[in-house]
Amino acid sequence: MMMYWNQHDMSGWDWFAMSIGSVLLWTVLVAVAVLLFRTLSRGTQHPHTPAAPPPERVLADRFARGELDEDEYRNRLAVLRTDGSRQTER
Repeated sequence: MMMYWNQHDMSGWDWFAMSIGSVLLWTVLVAVAVLLFRTLSRGTQHPHTPAAPPPERVLADRFARGELDEDEYRNRLAVLRTDGSRQTER
């Protein structure tokens, strides 16, 4: 003969505990599925890194800080704006 604890009936607290347990179970399963999907779909992407400023901006910043005089700034800017076929010797 089998032994039944609650005489085949569930009290209000039993229903409440079972309902909360079911909600928590499904919440955990969905969270794990979402995290797993996001991890696997990300692949080999690297974290977002900010792009380096363009060379003309770096040159302008150096000129603004006084690291370059006007002639040197204009010469370097001209070199940056050419197509690269003309190279300067030092």
